[in-house]
Amino acid sequence: MEAGEIGGALLFLLAAAAAVAAAVAVGAVDFSRPLTSGAPLGFQEAVSWLIGVLEGTSSAAADVYGAWVAVRAGVIAPVLQVAVWACMVMSVMLVVEAVYNSVVSLGVKVIGWRPEWRFKWKPLDGADDEEKGSAHYPFVLVQIPMYNELEVYKLSIAAACELQWPKDRIIVQVLDDSTDPLIKNLVEVECENWANKGVNIKYATRTSRKGFKAGALKKGMECDYAMQSEYIAIFDADFQPEPDFLLRTVPFLVHNPEVALVQARWSFVNDTASLLTRVQKMFFDYHFKVEQEAGSATFSFFSFNGTAGVWRTVAIKEAGGWKDRTTVEDMDLAVRATLKGWKFVYVGDVRVKSELPSTYRAYCRQQFRWSSGGAHLFRKMAKDVLVAKDVSLLKKSYMLYSFFLVRRVIAPTAACILYNIILPISVTIPELYLPVWGVAYIPMVLTIVTAIRHPKNLHIMPFWILFESVMTVRRMRAALTGLLELEGFNQWVVTKKVGNDLDSEVPLLQKSRKRLRDRVNFSEIGFSVFLFLCASYNLAFHGTTSYYIYLYLQGLAFLLLGFNFTGTFSCCQ
Repeated sequence: MEAGEIGGALLFLLAAAAAVAAAVAVGAVDFSRPLTSGAPLGFQEAVSWLIGVLEGTSSAAADVYGAWVAVRAGVIAPVLQVAVWACMVMSVMLVVEAVYNSVVSLGVKVIGWRPEWRFKWKPLDGADDEEKGSAHYPFVLVQIPMYNELEVYKLSIAAACELQWPKDRIIVQVLDDSTDPLIKNLVEVECENWANKGVNIKYATRTSRKGFKAGALKKGMECDYAMQSEYIAIFDADFQPEPDFLLRTVPFLVHNPEVALVQARWSFVNDTASLLTRVQKMFFDYHFKVEQEAGSATFSFFSFNGTAGVWRTVAIKEAGGWKDRTTVEDMDLAVRATLKGWKFVYVGDVRVKSELPSTYRAYCRQQFRWSSGGAHLFRKMAKDVLVAKDVSLLKKSYMLYSFFLVRRVIAPTAACILYNIILPISVTIPELYLPVWGVAYIPMVLTIVTAIRHPKNLHIMPFWILFESVMTVRRMRAALTGLLELEGFNQWVVTKKVGNDLDSEVPLLQKSRKRLRDRVNFSEIGFSVFLFLCASYNLAFHGTTSYYIYLYLQGLAFLLLGFNFTGTFSCCQ
């Protein structure tokens, strides 16, 4: 049994024990109460009762209702109550984590903290002196992994070739795993065009896609011309760095030998294209402004985002190189490098343009890969983190608890179970107790700490809340898939890009007729039906709870995304 399994089991048992103890303490669960009312039914009595129901005698309906009430109060409600308190425990863990990160992030903004306060930064020798030449510049390898990137390959190659750096101290390496011969030919011709302009650019291919992106990056580092590189900058095919990117990031590595990675922030060229891209931008803004800044400012640790970063070559090799054991090879390398004692720097002032997924299905695939991979890496590396000798106990605790457990497992699980399953069902089970602080105050706090760094996006917050509610179902499934290594846990699907023109079709791509199941999402539609039924029941028999407004809105969000509506005038695409 792996350490991740043992740790997960222990943490689950502790959470379950705490939940049961809390439920018993407040009287929400009474295990001394019998599961059925009255004396136990014998076989003959059960048969007689069933015959009476089928014959429609006057007391049959009352008997059915009485049996339902007994089972509901004695079996269903106690079981769900334990789940409620487990979710409450996880919600408290989640809100503490979110408040902590937000406080650190706000503190960084208020005092004007910059990475230069902690790590030395100054222009490279010779940057402003032509007489010194290029000898003072370290050798940099720029890697651009791509796979059938017809829409964006010219953008990324052009941006990399226009980076300000001595031409004899930089190599642009295009790692093309494309399976379409036409696209491969176009990418190779583009590389030749830039080579004719004097750019030191190399075009590299492989005979197989083994290891996907990690395999391509590993293979690229093995090339003879790449061996001399001191630093490696990595950009995905849709990323377009500014010309001064290396001049602003590499000095952190040159002047601080303990730093392994400099991570820049993402910006987006299509963040206003639809409601879907607007809420995605909120998600990524929170990730960069809060999570990355907090991790960098406190522990000098955060997850490499897989692109828009510069690595120290020695650090990659010391950490064991690129590995393809998960779908988050970037996070995997970051964790292993940290366990070797390396530090990371996040530079939020340096931004690299990129593209957000333009369809709901593409975004779901991206999130599945990230959520499943993160949980799977937790399973793989929990033991390594525990036994690491070059990392302090406090940093280990931060990595295991905050970085892995809360963000990769608890965040999607608690939100999905509580708000998409228990809350709707609770309207039919009056014996179930939902504390108001758990279903109202905690979500309010989470909304505030999210919005406080996004004051310009307050008008998007209601849509973001509903959208994230839908995504928790996808993320929980992905997290459990990765944690338990279920079918598809290591599936890699490249996120579809549209390039410069978001409204036009690429003429070289042949459109295929999509089947109905490819144009609609039946799981979301099914969930919407469930929520509409629960909301209607609550409206008709609301009793002491009135959740139907929220449930109707939540059901509508599931329904719209079920038909792939993204805030434009097109759906079912």
